[in-house]
Amino acid sequence: MSKYSDEFKLMVVTEYLNGPLSYERIVRKYEIKSPTQLKNWVCVYKKHGVVGLSRKKNNKIYPVQFKLDVLSFMKRTGASITETALQFGLTNPPMIASWNKKLLEGGADSLDKPRGRPAMSDKAKNSQRRKQPVKEMTVEQKLERENELLRLEVAYLKKLRAFQMDPDGYLEKHKQRYHTNSKKNSD
Repeated sequence: MSKYSDEFKLMVVTEYLNGPLSYERIVRKYEIKSPTQLKNWVCVYKKHGVVGLSRKKNNKIYPVQFKLDVLSFMKRTGASITETALQFGLTNPPMIASWNKKLLEGGADSLDKPRGRPAMSDKAKNSQRRKQPVKEMTVEQKLERENELLRLEVAYLKKLRAFQMDPDGYLEKHKQRYHTNSKKNSD
């Protein structure tokens, strides 16, 4: 994704507003990603002025209720993400799309989860938790685990021996399965 300077955005928007060129011509002239991006800049500029075009870090944390209100408005009115952002004074429309995705995937609780890494104190707590001894397996569980590992080893050795005896025959026999799996991965 290309990042454009604030000065560049302002120059392009003012050229569009004051000049005879269409969105498409300005996009071609300045090699901007898409006409939609320019339209968004123009809308934001009209609503918020120069401040709306700035790429300032937006570290503002919005409450869950606000996020739900924004998403509810968008759903009720059928407004686009850009229109919704303009309505609520948000200068970063993709943030609304991200909230919507979180809401659909994890419900309202997922909108409250903080972004980024946890604080250092949380890391220290996590490392202490990891150092706590893992529950000992019972003798029966240990034997079952060992038994499973031995079964896997025997199966591996059988396949290895079959391959060593007749590599072409082994590959031919298993060709269809590997061929099918490789097709699935390439789609």
